[in-house]
Amino acid sequence: MCRPARSLCPISLALDLFGDAWSLLVVRDLMFKGISGYNGFLAAGEGIATNVLSDRLAKLEDAGIIEKRRDPEDGRRFVYRLTAKGADLAPVLVSMVLWSAKHTETDAPRDTVSAMAADPSGFAQAVIRRVTADEGSAQSR
Repeated sequence: MCRPARSLCPISLALDLFGDAWSLLVVRDLMFKGISGYNGFLAAGEGIATNVLSDRLAKLEDAGIIEKRRDPEDGRRFVYRLTAKGADLAPVLVSMVLWSAKHTETDAPRDTVSAMAADPSGFAQAVIRRVTADEGSAQSR
């Protein structure tokens, strides 16, 4: 399923893994909005098509950015979570939020943007710690 890299340029390699808009929005939903189910991603307000969502979830899972597990409350469904590799995208997403908030009008919660702006690295590290702690507790179930 993995295509050969276009080049070994770090930016090109990153874009191959998570560089389309839908993939980053799935990561955003997992990281900041607490969405973890297929229907939640569909209802997130971006208007993603079901076939595109399925494709991006599979691509992110193949890349090791997310993992899929059976929903413990409904075994017919799956839940998705960021892996440690996916959590390491927190500084990238924090930087994108701050850039957008500086240069455009956004609907991001002001207190969240203020916390990000006050300590971008600390905010990103807190997200990474939360996600990796969640990952550890999920593995012990």
